[in-house]
Amino acid sequence: MANHQDETKAAYDGVVELYASLFADRLETQPFARAMIGTFAELVRATGNLRAADVGCGPGHLTAMLHELGLDAFGLDLSPGMVDHARRAHPTLRFQEARMESLPIEDGALGGVLAHYSIIHTPPEELAELFAEQVRVLAPGGLLLVSFFGTDGPEPVRFDHKVAPAYSWPVDRLAELLANTGLVPFARLLHDPASERGFLEAHLLARRS
Repeated sequence: MANHQDETKAAYDGVVELYASLFADRLETQPFARAMIGTFAELVRATGNLRAADVGCGPGHLTAMLHELGLDAFGLDLSPGMVDHARRAHPTLRFQEARMESLPIEDGALGGVLAHYSIIHTPPEELAELFAEQVRVLAPGGLLLVSFFGTDGPEPVRFDHKVAPAYSWPVDRLAELLANTGLVPFARLLHDPASERGFLEAHLLARRS
């Protein structure tokens, strides 16, 4: 796992400013993703536990959105360059460098985890470990929103992402993987491609049992 993570970290460190400029609109042009994040925040607020981690936060734009939606949100990212940018862009919020399979969070502490396209670089055989870690940090009844590239085929598909190699997933397969790690998927949103890659845009909401 360390090898591909080190490569991904270096790749994102090399595109910090460009990446941040591309996503500065904070989903203003992505109404489906924006709606799912709003729903996620509402459901987390309803648990009474407002602590939420934006895992793979990049430049921190969605961490700030979660904060504006009433959550005690903080961001974690593999890339030190992204963390540095997020701290400068959002000085009142908390950001920390961390690996997704080893989150610096105590057991059962969070009301919510947002993984917005942050799992896409993880090889399929390693993804269960990441979800198990997200289950560990969620309180019972806590929510996970995972967004990813969907595919109609039966298996995950590796493709050349502009930053680092990535994978698209059949939605049913990813939902099954979530269920096998102790989460209960209960809502999904799937819509047409938003890019020339042609993959579906997919969002899954799950609750820790």
